[in-house]
Amino acid sequence: MAAPLFLVAGGCGAAHAQGRSATLHTTPEFSALPQARSNPTKAQAPKSIHTGDWGVFNQLDGSPAGFGPVARYGVTRWAEDWRALRDPKLRDDVFDPLKFIPLNDSKSIYLTLSGESRLKNWFENRPFLGQQKPADSGRMTLRNTVGADLHVGDHLRVYGELINGDAAGWGGYGYNTTYRSRLDVQQLFVEAKANIAGAKTGVLFGRQEFLDAPNYVVYLRETPNLPLSWNGVRGYAIWPRIRFDAYDFVQTNTVPTQMFRDNENYNSRLFGGNGSYALPDFKLLGEPGHVFVDLFYIGYLLGGTPAAIATATSTQAGSTLRDNYGTRIWGRAGPIEFSVGGIYQGGEFRYANSSKTRDVDAFAVNSFLGYRFQGVYGRPLVGVQTDVYSGGNDSKKTGSEGTYIAPYNPQSNYLDTTTYFTASNLVSLAPQIEYTPSQSTLLRFKVPVLWRENADDAVYGSGRIYPFRAKYSGGFIGTLPQATLAWRITRHLTWTHDLARYFASRSIEKAGASNGTYYLSTLAFRF
Repeated sequence: MAAPLFLVAGGCGAAHAQGRSATLHTTPEFSALPQARSNPTKAQAPKSIHTGDWGVFNQLDGSPAGFGPVARYGVTRWAEDWRALRDPKLRDDVFDPLKFIPLNDSKSIYLTLSGESRLKNWFENRPFLGQQKPADSGRMTLRNTVGADLHVGDHLRVYGELINGDAAGWGGYGYNTTYRSRLDVQQLFVEAKANIAGAKTGVLFGRQEFLDAPNYVVYLRETPNLPLSWNGVRGYAIWPRIRFDAYDFVQTNTVPTQMFRDNENYNSRLFGGNGSYALPDFKLLGEPGHVFVDLFYIGYLLGGTPAAIATATSTQAGSTLRDNYGTRIWGRAGPIEFSVGGIYQGGEFRYANSSKTRDVDAFAVNSFLGYRFQGVYGRPLVGVQTDVYSGGNDSKKTGSEGTYIAPYNPQSNYLDTTTYFTASNLVSLAPQIEYTPSQSTLLRFKVPVLWRENADDAVYGSGRIYPFRAKYSGGFIGTLPQATLAWRITRHLTWTHDLARYFASRSIEKAGASNGTYYLSTLAFRF
């Protein structure tokens, strides 16, 4: 779970609507702001929350159900439920006729259409601690998606989604096929549903996005144009206060450059299962409480760059199996919003072109504690987020490997909006404040203070290991103050600004790192 509770759906945390509140899970791109959900205006605020029929697991931002945050729109679009629009009198939006298209007289067979266009513009000065050239960069990316969700009665559905993306700008870098892609299939799956033993159950088979994990472990790959998607099978069962989920996937291979040629990458697997228990509802200080306890196992099997480990002078290629055993307790207790989770990461690292292996012995601890001042204008939230990711010893060639990894794109705004740092050998202490000055705007300020968890290991960024090891001593890395301004212009159009500045520690600056500035504008349209 993300730390702070603030905005929801299409990219946000949440707030109050129909007695709900929620937790930040994604960047605030298609949001229903807290005040808007409690006191909507006709022009700006969503009129309803389109979560599925999951009972208590629809609390917070809807993500306790296992399908990601959902408000008017979902982070993944097939999580939305538009059956209320069977009644044409409830339609109040120009796009509502596309959300429930009946295909038979009884309206038991219907189609829901969806779409998105997203434009991102960056300015970066000395990106990735000055290790990425050029020194100044102005990237620009555009993606478009269209989706169709066919429901055949109460027990069968087929969902398909197409995507394309392009990238331009000046001084660009990193434009691989997750940024530039001709039209291809982002998702295509069949779901069979039934009520079994008092549970709402389902099995999804095919290509799909997956969000049933803490967002600091697995998310959607938000920065590039192509979100992370998986091929395989997933099953779930949801009772009134207990739910279970199990899955076995291989990652979608986006390397082919021809149209409709994306296939399966069998060198990258995700598998596991989890259970969640919803504590009985309660009140604290006159406000509702919704708390969830999760137990999970998440397995990774991967090779290539994400699997490489640091050495004293470079990196060691290989493949790795990572077994993640974790728990978290999270939710809202009156005005207190919190999350506490821990993960033990075992498994093995196998050297490339060798039978040599090393055991993995790593861990992560993640927490957030905040207080929301409900009676104050703008409902400010004041809190602190702490994250500890274990490091190893890059000089060791034998013994266990102690560096924790989270290779499948944790939510970018959770730890560091710049992605200059990632969840390996890191300690982050991040005070933060959220404020909603109007129904359509949100401000968030966060100041991560960063250290190495182990001074004998490298500093890690997204998709890279920084080359500071020989000259860098000590643990302090620096500070990374960052701010977000989200403006929901209409129900369908949002504009988000992220600004950050990295201040390097003296030690890492002497080793070759640079201070840097990061700005990102995200303009997004959804229906």
